[in-house]
Amino acid sequence: MRNILFTTLALLTFIYGNAQSGTLQGKVVDANDAPLPYVNVMIQNSSKGTTTDENGVYSFSSVPRKKVTLLFSSIGMSSEKLVVTLSTNETTTVPTVILSERSEQLNEVVVEGHQNKYVQREPSQSLRLKTELAKLPQNIQVIGSNLLKDQQVTTIMDGLTRNVSGVTMLEHWGHFARLNMRGFRLPAFRNGINVQDSWGPLAEDMNTVERIEFVKGPAGFMMAAGEPGGFYNVVTKKPTEEFIANASFSTGSFDFYRGTVDVGGKLTENGKLLGRLNLMYQTTDSHRGNENVTRYGIAPSVTYKYSEKTSITTEMNLKQAESYIGSAYIFAPADAGYASLDRDFKFTNNDYPVTDIQEVSFFTNLDHKFSENWSLHGQLAYLRYDQVGNSTWLISMAENGDAIRYTSKWDALSRGKYAQLYINGEFNTGAVKHKVMGGFDYSDKSYWADFSELSIVDTTTPFNIFNPVYGESPATNFDRRFPVQERNGGTPYGASILRSFYAQDEIGFLNEKIRLTLAGRYSNLYTLGQTESDDVLTPRIGISADIAPSISIYALYDESFLPQSGFNSSGEILNNPVNGKDIEGGLKGNFFDGRLRTSLGVYKINKNKILVGDPAFPNDNFSIYSGEIESKGIEFDLQGELTDGLNLILNYANTNVEDKSGSLVAGHSKHVTNGWLNYHFSPYSKLKGFGASLGYQYQADRSTWAWAADDQSDLPNYFRMDGALSWQNEKFRVQLNVNNILDEYLYAGANYGSYLYWQSEPGINGRITVAYSF
Repeated sequence: MRNILFTTLALLTFIYGNAQSGTLQGKVVDANDAPLPYVNVMIQNSSKGTTTDENGVYSFSSVPRKKVTLLFSSIGMSSEKLVVTLSTNETTTVPTVILSERSEQLNEVVVEGHQNKYVQREPSQSLRLKTELAKLPQNIQVIGSNLLKDQQVTTIMDGLTRNVSGVTMLEHWGHFARLNMRGFRLPAFRNGINVQDSWGPLAEDMNTVERIEFVKGPAGFMMAAGEPGGFYNVVTKKPTEEFIANASFSTGSFDFYRGTVDVGGKLTENGKLLGRLNLMYQTTDSHRGNENVTRYGIAPSVTYKYSEKTSITTEMNLKQAESYIGSAYIFAPADAGYASLDRDFKFTNNDYPVTDIQEVSFFTNLDHKFSENWSLHGQLAYLRYDQVGNSTWLISMAENGDAIRYTSKWDALSRGKYAQLYINGEFNTGAVKHKVMGGFDYSDKSYWADFSELSIVDTTTPFNIFNPVYGESPATNFDRRFPVQERNGGTPYGASILRSFYAQDEIGFLNEKIRLTLAGRYSNLYTLGQTESDDVLTPRIGISADIAPSISIYALYDESFLPQSGFNSSGEILNNPVNGKDIEGGLKGNFFDGRLRTSLGVYKINKNKILVGDPAFPNDNFSIYSGEIESKGIEFDLQGELTDGLNLILNYANTNVEDKSGSLVAGHSKHVTNGWLNYHFSPYSKLKGFGASLGYQYQADRSTWAWAADDQSDLPNYFRMDGALSWQNEKFRVQLNVNNILDEYLYAGANYGSYLYWQSEPGINGRITVAYSF
């Protein structure tokens, strides 16, 4: 019934949008024929409005009238008016509009009450693609800055996954989140580069984030190795010509205090040098208590505009964090059951040592436009993740609750060097349009880890979970005389060098109403422990077609190839790469004059030689190869504006992951649905500036690391409700968010037979933020 309900909702939305007619598109340039971004374009005598993108392009879909008048305006530029006659059920191309510079400043045109807060129409430049999301033969969902603010997301662990169908956070270790989609772990990308390693990277702080893109399916077109299930790409804030100066202060439950600063703009009068600086400082405890941690970040960036066609951007991001790794886990005898202890129960002693983490990254980008249709993009990047600390786990658990705990050394170092160079171009062969992209991708990643020493905490008296006595832990005295990369003979835990060449042609037929994508990628991969490198060619074939003015249909076949590494219980290196194949298809729609975006898709993924934890050694970091795994499912996403001021996020996913024998594979929830509704009162009402939000998360038939007996879930269904109230004017914003409004005991966990563990979320809690824009 749940599947029927959401499928029916999607179809009704498509049918409603199909009743509209008329589409127009055009471009705005300056007197030098350079594209003008962010120009306001309105249909006279209506509430319909939009802005031009970075290429000066704008579009309106489902325009109901035969003849309309378009109004063009931008601060510092002349205004223009143009009458356009539309062709019914066809795309009308509007003549290029030229705006000239004005010495006097125009009044800014603001479409009050019609801000579309949640819809993102274009991919970021780091995805290499020049086609709008609705016309791509792949499902890509984007979380923008407005949604991050409404939900008061500070890191990627703050419920961010609720905004995309089928994405769940299985667990976290305090410093990074394990995100899964379509049954597989999502690699972490930053600005188009795969920075994933075994136990990181550090959870991204939203103070430096412009948007997050969830790409579903293989990552071949990204020119970077990734999971066939997809990845998430964090796009960082860049310098802008517009002056920016924002500051915020937040406080909340569990002694949460946080301050941020975001300032930027022109550094020289001629505008050739732009800068931006993001600062963050935060302290907080946990709902368990006695786990105070500090986190801060410094992120400067600079852009030098050598000319109108060439620019270079360099950014650095330094993050320093503390974490009590593993302290979130609660263990109990299997007969006691989940949630048999208080959700604030603490399994570690109060003197459990904190782990120090430092992560620093550098990105340098070169952008050059040869012409309006051809451009070159290059990127160099470096990331270093350094961790010195400890982890905690269980040695034994008796039926009466007597536990023997241990603390282990948990030092790690990850280093990655990356380079990318690619070209985008457009040309026509007769009536056929080509959007081509090709380039080179290089990564050199090494990961060292030292888990070799442990210290038993309970040496004389067991720690009884039903009658806990928190004493002093014995001194660990771990050997750290040498850097982690020099220990254990200097052998990395994992290392790989990947070189890839990639080419893609998106071929547009019938005025680009049908788009055929043909692509291929050659990968040369060397993995630590191999005597020879792997050479693989992975193809990609996709098609997308407009079957109505606001509806497109797509189909895709893609393959993936990525490195992996680990150790088995005999100490042997396991480094066979993962091969994956993906077949998917679906519908996409843009409705209510582009205010609302929907997508409905189905997929099937086959994947083999995956490294999974060795069930014979649940307390260790040993791995084994799994057999072939098949993941298949249905996904529905909706985001946008329903009526003036009323914005909605709604999604649902049905996921099923099995091995070749038909046994379920752990790491997913079969049913996941989320919703977030936000309303901002009209500027003409008495409650001008006020807003309210309400959202839910629901998961059914879920697992984390392991299913219970007979491939069944022994975890209860998950339901969480959150809400927010806000007020803002041109300068101030005040916002209160309340999470877990129903005060439910929420947790994730797994059953290991003789014992089980779970990781609880806090009960009802709140956070308030005051922000000021200068």
